[in-house]
Amino acid sequence: MRNSVLIAVTCLALFVNYSCNTSDKTPENMPAKDHHSFAHPEEAIVRHLDLNLQVDFKAQQLSGTATLHIDNLAKGDKLHLDTRDLRIDSIVLDDGSVAKYDLMPAVPFLGSELIVHIKPNTKKVRITYTTSPQAAALQWLSPEQTAGGKQPFLFTQSQAILARTWIPLQDSPGIRFTYKAEISCPPGLMALMSAENDTVVHPDGVYKFNMPQAIPSYLMALAVGDLKFSAYDNRSGVFAEPVTLDKATYEFVDLPKMIKTAEELYGPYAWGRYDVLVLPPSFPFGGMENPRLTFATPTIIAGDRSLVALIAHELAHSWSGNLVTNATWNDFWLNEGFTVYFEARIMEKLYGKDYEDMATVLAEGELRKTVAALGEDNPDTRLYLNLEGRDPDDGMSDIAYEKGRFFLLNIERAVGRERWDTFLKQYFAEHAFQSITTEQFLKYLEENLIEGDGKLRNTKIRDSKWVFGTGLPDSFPKVHSVELEKAKALAIEFVEGRTIAPPGNWTTHHWVYFLRQLPQQLTLPQMEQLDKQFHFTDSGNSEILCQWLELCIRSNYTAADTSLEKFLTSVGRRKFLKPLYAALIETPAGKEKAKAIYAKARPGYHSVSSGTIDEMLQ
Repeated sequence: MRNSVLIAVTCLALFVNYSCNTSDKTPENMPAKDHHSFAHPEEAIVRHLDLNLQVDFKAQQLSGTATLHIDNLAKGDKLHLDTRDLRIDSIVLDDGSVAKYDLMPAVPFLGSELIVHIKPNTKKVRITYTTSPQAAALQWLSPEQTAGGKQPFLFTQSQAILARTWIPLQDSPGIRFTYKAEISCPPGLMALMSAENDTVVHPDGVYKFNMPQAIPSYLMALAVGDLKFSAYDNRSGVFAEPVTLDKATYEFVDLPKMIKTAEELYGPYAWGRYDVLVLPPSFPFGGMENPRLTFATPTIIAGDRSLVALIAHELAHSWSGNLVTNATWNDFWLNEGFTVYFEARIMEKLYGKDYEDMATVLAEGELRKTVAALGEDNPDTRLYLNLEGRDPDDGMSDIAYEKGRFFLLNIERAVGRERWDTFLKQYFAEHAFQSITTEQFLKYLEENLIEGDGKLRNTKIRDSKWVFGTGLPDSFPKVHSVELEKAKALAIEFVEGRTIAPPGNWTTHHWVYFLRQLPQQLTLPQMEQLDKQFHFTDSGNSEILCQWLELCIRSNYTAADTSLEKFLTSVGRRKFLKPLYAALIETPAGKEKAKAIYAKARPGYHSVSSGTIDEMLQ
């Protein structure tokens, strides 16, 4: 997760000014100060994790041990860790002694600081613990909530700061560690992690994992369920429930081409294998870029491979995000802005410029809608955010994704694609397996692209409103799509009452744009005509269906009510839930209708989604 100023103050000057006034300055090679973690990495830092957990579906708990291998840099007597809703049973040091510890009072959304009393020579700390059935990262699904309907399912969602709800650790994107794990689950089920995975079911239900590359805590991931595997080649394939596997394998057949294309753009893939796990519908996001194993929503399986840009996005994270990581959640745009830009480059190379121009125009529309909703002067429309005292989930909006992407597109157009690609390839190589702040990126940009180039020193690259300003700059790059103009023309013809002919070979992009160009409310005859001609209510494409259902709500087209309820009770992807519940709330008596549907749907939503909808309906 993607203006009008005199450029008298440059990005570099802003960087210098910001650096001199920030309280987040840290020693060289030390993680930046993270307000969302209790960790003190400058004193003692986790370098490796050994995890041994039992999966108990009946109790909806994980229990076992987390052994933290640490560098006690200060030779001090305390190790500060992040936990949330964990029951700590015991803590033992590497010399066999039982450690004293303090579990501090819980802080909203941050959880409880765990202070372990260690010794100057302590190198390992073994924590025996149990998770809560309400652990926010864990989604426990009954068989009825899965595609196959026969076995239960468990998956995790650790981003942004939910890893601490299932593992006691230093839960900050600026702290990286390697890990090994042993997971014991009921026989007949398969366990997978963001690590080296086996592709067959173990009869005893015991699985061992190894992640040799250092990753931040938010990329810790576990899934357990009735799963099978289908390979594309020797380094990529798909995991899914058996009833979903054939459809998923067909849908993502271009995955090997995507990997090859990404490598041609920005260097070798650094993680060994790249596989995709298709989760049950309650997964709250489109995808999650867990290393080696992207978690993906089944809502992108449309039957015509029209929504696979999401896979390109998660793959791109293997460079931007997983390889070079935002140091704090204030710097989240460094993760998602780069990834959306990279995704666009992959899709353009595979499917052509017309395809990507459509996607970019649609993205601009969503970004401008987000800015309008937040307000031009809202601090949350800045790329660099101040999330201290707030849940970092608040920063995961279109601003980080799309304003970030358009900032990078702006630079590309100023310097030329060839030069920009050379810079990015160098950037990824030089910062591999590191975390970086916004300050550090701007300094690197200045020193390696702008400095010494007289032509660039006074260009729109230096428009300070991109990173530190609110709203959208005047230097926002213009993108045009000939294909979407066709969709707009058809929408105009329809509104004017003319007979419209079914267009041939239209993509998802065309249809979504067509629906967005219609008035927010249509008459009942108009809605009936559209539905009869294009069968939107019965669409199997989640992007088109969500756009249509939003129009149905605003137009009081009750013929789609059954489809609306089915969609809201079977899909947990927050991207779709938010606009539909919001549209319901805005209509007369709609809030009560929304609450009635939500009462049925909520048990199937992940906490990430239910937390958002709870707030909307309170």
